[in-house]
Amino acid sequence: MTDSLTLLGVKGGPAIRPGSNMPTSILLRLGGRTILVDAGLGATRAVCDQGVKLTEIDMILITHLHSDHYLELGPLLHTAWTAGLNRPVPVYGPAGLGAYWRAFLDSMAFDIELRIEDEGRPDLAGLIALRPLAEGELEGPWDGLAVTALLNDHPPIKESYALKFQAGGKCVVLSGDTAFLPAMIPFAQGADILVHEAMLLEGVDALVAAVPNGGERLRHHIIRSHTTAEDAGRVAAEAGVGHLVLNHFVPDGLPGFGEERWQAAARTTWDGPLTIGRDGLTLCL
Repeated sequence: MTDSLTLLGVKGGPAIRPGSNMPTSILLRLGGRTILVDAGLGATRAVCDQGVKLTEIDMILITHLHSDHYLELGPLLHTAWTAGLNRPVPVYGPAGLGAYWRAFLDSMAFDIELRIEDEGRPDLAGLIALRPLAEGELEGPWDGLAVTALLNDHPPIKESYALKFQAGGKCVVLSGDTAFLPAMIPFAQGADILVHEAMLLEGVDALVAAVPNGGERLRHHIIRSHTTAEDAGRVAAEAGVGHLVLNHFVPDGLPGFGEERWQAAARTTWDGPLTIGRDGLTLCL
């Protein structure tokens, strides 16, 4: 297995529309492990499109409980189960993820119980090991792989995390959803790749106008809880990372906000290797 990082979905926010990317999820293959970070809408199909069987996923991490990051977690796990999953999969997430998982199992109880009885499937609930995600290095039986979480700044949600993965002398940092966070600079120091969310301030009004049931409170949420592309470049520069990758775009899929706008904004603060993410983009490590 070649070490690689794939952006399965790069859109910020849960809504999709013609011309948009899909919501957030990232596939990381590192240290002999296949890792899924977040499971937004479309994640199940996107994993398979990378030639990865759902049953090959070794661990899943949910950075926070906004729907664009965990809406498809239950369906993905259920689909992996129907595809032959027969080993425990650790799923790390904030407090509250357990309530989602129990409710999903309840909603699918007829199907799950039928397949256990009629098809001889193992108990799905017994295969999914929910574990708390908290600051610091995560505990797990992963020889040669270290996973570290950092509490980031994504109000009004209090539990939202950036993640760092290290194995074989390689380091990947994912910012998660966050406002500009000075602590991200030492957290990402010297990383080979920093995947950072990005917002264009001039695009926020266009986004709010495209969401008829939003309004000023939506605008306020976006501005206070996300990072401008300029500040993402600033983090990368001060952390001395090898490569900056922008994702979780706000706005996404709206006319007038193509790749050149993101390039121009990030280049005001970052002059190193830069990738503007897109769905299905893979970077070898």
